[in-house]
Amino acid sequence: MKVLGIVCSPRKGGNTEIMVREALEAAKTDGAETEMVLLSGKNISPCDGCEACNQTGVCHIKDDMQGIHEQMKKADGIILGTPVYFANVSAQAKIVMDRTEAFLRSRALRGKVGGALVVARRVGAGQVLSMLYTFFAAQRMTIAAGGIGFGRAKGDVMTGVGGAGGLSAVDEARAVGKSVVWMVNRLEKGKG
Repeated sequence: MKVLGIVCSPRKGGNTEIMVREALEAAKTDGAETEMVLLSGKNISPCDGCEACNQTGVCHIKDDMQGIHEQMKKADGIILGTPVYFANVSAQAKIVMDRTEAFLRSRALRGKVGGALVVARRVGAGQVLSMLYTFFAAQRMTIAAGGIGFGRAKGDVMTGVGGAGGLSAVDEARAVGKSVVWMVNRLEKGKG
């Protein structure tokens, strides 16, 4: 089983990366092979709306997204992590979601398990979590879990609170990693 974590933050070493790393460590502890992609520093262009992928199943834009597409196809579970920017996903997260338009026809993400992690300073975490769930649903993925961490400065999530009462941000991240592995295992057992 392979779980891919995609850090949709422009900041290296920030709170979103910390949350995704914690989720992947928990997934690894539960038996998954894990891999993390940092979008920071990647050359990924936005979707240009050409709709060529609706015919070919492949995005015509040649940039770093092709490698991420391949990693997504090989993964059994995908954890998307994004900071909240103006009550929305980051631009990097939006680009990744838009550029998977090519997968709608081929159904490359269908049946995979999705986990969502959101980092907010104060507000917007709930609606951003909902946006990630909507993306997973549009791709016909199974939604395993979502988690929220609150923090502003790098590292704040290590001691910050989570979105659920009584849980820390790190607790929520780890729960997402474990839930993704659990759901992948449940779906695999159901196939037999």
